[in-house]
Amino acid sequence: MFDTSYLLISLVFSSIGLGYFIYGKKQKHTIAYYSGICLIVYPYLVSDPAMMFVIGIALMFAPKFIRL
Repeated sequence: MFDTSYLLISLVFSSIGLGYFIYGKKQKHTIAYYSGICLIVYPYLVSDPAMMFVIGIALMFAPKFIRL
């Protein structure tokens, strides 16, 4: 489970998720807020590095395409 690619991908996407979370909280942008929370939490649920990369990219682009 503690492969270097797993650790690197989880570090990168969790850091991006923290940025989304802070931005969403300050700007009251709900999609960015929840996308940030998901980016922080999902590495605990997915162990395949390729699947982590695909899910992370999808969650990063979610605020761009989902509008409320």
